[in-house]
Amino acid sequence: MVIGLFRLFFYAIIAYLIYKFVALALMPRQQRGTRPPAQGRSGVMVKDEICNTYLPKEDAVARTIDGREHFFCSRECLRKFDEQKKRGA
Repeated sequence: MVIGLFRLFFYAIIAYLIYKFVALALMPRQQRGTRPPAQGRSGVMVKDEICNTYLPKEDAVARTIDGREHFFCSRECLRKFDEQKKRGA
């Protein structure tokens, strides 16, 4: 009786392994090991010029100054940038 249960368990494991192998072989190559990109994210990272932090472009506080776009991690860094600009000008 016990030998029959071990045999059934062994066949179940073999069947599962064959199923996984076939599923992997039939899966299109571009789907293997890749995740879909996050919704609404470009994947572009920008650097805050004040604290030198990199962050996603969508999360940054952006300001165009003299035709050049600057990015900041927070309004506080933007304020510090404006203060430095005033002192330098």
